[in-house]
Amino acid sequence: MPNNPETPNKSQNRPPSIDQIARAIEDLGIPHPLLVDAAREAVNITQGNNVIEEARKIGEVFSRKLLTDVINATGVLLHTNMGRAPIKTRNMEEGFRFSNLEMDLETGERGSRHDRAAQLISRACGSESALIVNNCASAVLLVIAALAEKRGIAVSRSELVEIGGGFRIPEIIEQSGAHLIEVGTTNRTRRKDFEKAITKNDISLALKVHQSNYRIVGFTQTTDVSDMNDLGVPLIADIGSGLLDSACPWLENGPPKWLLDEPAARQTLESGADLVTFSGDKLFGGPQAGIIAGRSDLIQRCAEHPLARALRPGSLTMSALQEVTISYLERKGSSIPFWKMATSSVDELLSRAKKIDPKLSTNTFATPGGGTLPGVEIPSAGLHLEGSHVEFFRQQDPPIICRMEDNRTVIDLMTVHPNDDVFIGKAIKKIH
Repeated sequence: MPNNPETPNKSQNRPPSIDQIARAIEDLGIPHPLLVDAAREAVNITQGNNVIEEARKIGEVFSRKLLTDVINATGVLLHTNMGRAPIKTRNMEEGFRFSNLEMDLETGERGSRHDRAAQLISRACGSESALIVNNCASAVLLVIAALAEKRGIAVSRSELVEIGGGFRIPEIIEQSGAHLIEVGTTNRTRRKDFEKAITKNDISLALKVHQSNYRIVGFTQTTDVSDMNDLGVPLIADIGSGLLDSACPWLENGPPKWLLDEPAARQTLESGADLVTFSGDKLFGGPQAGIIAGRSDLIQRCAEHPLARALRPGSLTMSALQEVTISYLERKGSSIPFWKMATSSVDELLSRAKKIDPKLSTNTFATPGGGTLPGVEIPSAGLHLEGSHVEFFRQQDPPIICRMEDNRTVIDLMTVHPNDDVFIGKAIKKIH
């Protein structure tokens, strides 16, 4: 029997199906299973005609939990929450290729992943050899496990640091199977303190940890690497930040003033350290990685330890490290994103700010970040808006991450690529 035109069609009154809701929000660009999850959640909590709107809101939350590109306008050069050092991106054409990660192209036989980027890093910092693991904490753990298992490690009490994520040097030593021998006092440690500790205890190595994220001032004394030569045990220096050479030969104008007395791998090894450990994603300007450099015999012992396989990085990390290190060897600091932004002139940044909005342009101060150079401020420039607009900028596409300062929203351009100035300008126009 045909429907009466005056009688509403029941099918027209039915709520949309899960599939219909998912397809209605597919412009969000997230995988279809997540769209379906958003649709189902919306149906469970919503009654009526706004189910698609609710599903869109849920889907947007899902989307923002995925890894995505953001604009770092905080002025923190090595922002841990945003991956620390920025990595150069390269648009890939359609297709794919493999790498010779563990293949010897000369013989066609299996090779070692440690024969690639590690060799270049060793050349760049003047070490006999080098080894790459997945982060600096892993590097310290591997060195201690390989060289000091079940034996003592001498560390100054002033250097028993806690790094990001709550990891502490004493706990890393404990996990390695070695045991800690505290040396000196919190504020003063001398060479004779190490000599006394080594005489009285079964100590396999001395560990010096750079005070990278704090300062001890006042009545203090520290023992430099050069003061710790010939202690009778290997000297390991965890310099943390990853500065390769204090002279910064890759920079046309030499080292920036804000580097102060930051320890560098080359000079630390020249001063007498047997091994140095440092991060790949801080002042080195590469991906997250831990680098061990120094004596070849000690590096070999680390490479042969069972932990080395568990801590090894993959091909993407190795490839990125190789690319950055080649830039160092060719003395092309401007091709390393971190050094390019870190050496931006205030005049250049102020000029960019005025082009975005001359009324909002201002001088600012950036900071190194990443647990390096605490208290250091780097002259910079950007824009400021009265009041708090941090959340508004964070909700933009792409998200713009800025900071609050004296009840003002500050957009620091030192950490913003010039190509992204247009997005900042568009966001500001939405406010004004």
